[in-house]
Amino acid sequence: MTGRYTVVGGGAIGGTLAFDLARAGHDVSIVDADAAHVQAIRDHGLRLERAGHRSAAALPASTPEEFTGTLDRVLLAVKAQATPVAAKWIAERLGPDGFVVSVQNGFNEAEIAQHVGWPRTVAAFVNLFADVVEPGVVRDGGAGALVVGEPRGAAVSRRILDLVHDLQAWGPARASDNVDGFLWAKAGFGAMLAATALADAPMADLIERHATAMHALAEEVFDIATDLGITLEAFDAFEPTAFARGAAATDRQAATARLVAWLRTQPKDRSGIWRDLAVRRRPVEVTTHYRSLLDQADVPLLRTVLDGLRELERDPSGMSEARLRELDRLAQQPEGAP
Repeated sequence: MTGRYTVVGGGAIGGTLAFDLARAGHDVSIVDADAAHVQAIRDHGLRLERAGHRSAAALPASTPEEFTGTLDRVLLAVKAQATPVAAKWIAERLGPDGFVVSVQNGFNEAEIAQHVGWPRTVAAFVNLFADVVEPGVVRDGGAGALVVGEPRGAAVSRRILDLVHDLQAWGPARASDNVDGFLWAKAGFGAMLAATALADAPMADLIERHATAMHALAEEVFDIATDLGITLEAFDAFEPTAFARGAAATDRQAATARLVAWLRTQPKDRSGIWRDLAVRRRPVEVTTHYRSLLDQADVPLLRTVLDGLRELERDPSGMSEARLRELDRLAQQPEGAP
């Protein structure tokens, strides 16, 4: 695909994709609100750490205030809570043939479309294990998944195929006419990962020890997906149908074991949510991701997780596995019990 890529939000996801696109020879630049991150990229290139080795890619970087000109192909990778402001900023600069790809966590396409219109909005599902470890440096946390498609289940178009071709500079990107199925599957998986951020321990260990709570959280999310007629899609080692309500216990146990085993192979053993709380001491984005779910259905376990994360935003020293034991207790209560 010819044309310029601008990655708006050059953090974990955006930085990883920008690095690989630049190294493959694509015209790519970064716009990021973190002035220190931008300056480090200017001074040293965007550095990516993989398997303990750092390499750099030279590419332009600017803050939103410094950026001039028009935008062509935008990879939007800001945190979900920053989407409204970022989408408005993009809309004011987007060229006539430009479009915006939501390479973010959560359900952000409708918000983007409010600013640029549905024809210039592209849906994507991203599951990358990466972290910004210092200004200008992104640590790759292991293999992941990237799926791109037209929004609202439209057929795969030429621009999607071209995008996928370019994004294979990163890895096994692919096209789909059911990006929603991947996003909802990740919403269930993401609820489990959000729960692991309530304690300071590896994700795999907490999912294994607190399978009761993890299964109940996924059920709450997938009940909504079922009501919406969503066909869930598997990704990486996560098999969503095994965590949906009514799945056979043996299938669920086997799927949990495979998921836990896969997580233990990943260099990154704690979630980005945990890192936001414990290391970066900043608000988490999952409370934005799941806001609409709280309005659509009664999801008491998910609400408890989000309430706990809000408490930890104020005081991350309150992380404790006791919080997950309480989730287990709540998951075992009969429906309607106090």
